[in-house]
Amino acid sequence: MVDELIGPAGRIERVRKLMGERNYDAVVIRDEANLRWLTGAEGVFDFTGELPHAAFITADDALLHTDSRYYNAFIEHLPQSSPWLVDQEVVAIPRWVADRACRFHARVVALEDTCDLAFYQGLIRAFEDCSIVCSVPLMHGDLRLMRASKDALELELIRRAQAITDEAFTHMLGFIRPGLTEKELKLELETYMLSHGADGLAFSTIVATGPNTANPHAISGDRMVEKGDFVLMDYGARYRDYCSDMTRTVVVGEPSKDQLFLYDLVRRTHEECVSAIHAGVDGKEVHELSCKIIGDAGYGAYYGHGLGHGVGIDIHELPTFSRKSNTVGEGAVITVEPGVYLPGVGGVRLEDFGVVTQQGFEPFTQSPHELQVIDCS
Repeated sequence: MVDELIGPAGRIERVRKLMGERNYDAVVIRDEANLRWLTGAEGVFDFTGELPHAAFITADDALLHTDSRYYNAFIEHLPQSSPWLVDQEVVAIPRWVADRACRFHARVVALEDTCDLAFYQGLIRAFEDCSIVCSVPLMHGDLRLMRASKDALELELIRRAQAITDEAFTHMLGFIRPGLTEKELKLELETYMLSHGADGLAFSTIVATGPNTANPHAISGDRMVEKGDFVLMDYGARYRDYCSDMTRTVVVGEPSKDQLFLYDLVRRTHEECVSAIHAGVDGKEVHELSCKIIGDAGYGAYYGHGLGHGVGIDIHELPTFSRKSNTVGEGAVITVEPGVYLPGVGGVRLEDFGVVTQQGFEPFTQSPHELQVIDCS
């Protein structure tokens, strides 16, 4: 965590430091999550994938292009004393970038490697039309790496998103009962979050019951809750553009010995992995620990996904606990979500998320780890 560089102004300076190290004259940003992070403009981006905005950053200037649908919202929602100059010039974005490159005499203009081919080709043509000779290097995930370490302002928003998520779980413990469908449970869960402070959903809620809990990303359907079922809920709130993520598995009625064993295995895996987390750890090592614990218990074939992923403006960010080596640094916000899934029988997943510190892992999630039993007597 870079405490001295809190907020949008500090984030721009981090980008400029990278520019200086690589001799970039300017960088162009289109990714909406990166733009939300850099501008600090809340409630403006709709994250539809349309990419209607572009930023052009130099050593001294921060320019933002949008269109008439968003211009007033940017003017109203940019933080006070924002360095961003916003315009809504009616021009194709590649040409807008080329005109700025010409105006600022930029000859090395870096792009995110996530830009689509059509935009890249359009930009090269725009440079040619303006008779500009530019080098166009790609930034390979540099801003995503910067975003991996959250500052204090981001952590505050994420904690609030998770508080709404925890409150929703408490509500659902009193709502779940036999006879309700997965769709009805999903609707109740989402409605509760949206009516208790969430600005939106972090992702499409997963609610599964009975044998459907064996599908890690189950689609909620018309199956009704029955006594003896596991009910798995994987969901999160979005608050001021930041996400939460939590999974809890509960049981309806008295759990069987097999259900208790499976749940305890997943809980033990979760807690042992949390104990192994600290700033600087390789995410691959923590993931492999989860595989070892579950594998040693004889269930390795029933756990196939990664142990965790970063969370922030996007629901899936860097770093990860997965098969791929990557450093989990201080200030990273990341999930821990082991699971075991038995086809035709059911599954259990237990997911918290929190911030990585030098001392370990500080969870945001406050909902209990103990198996919650829904009384249906």
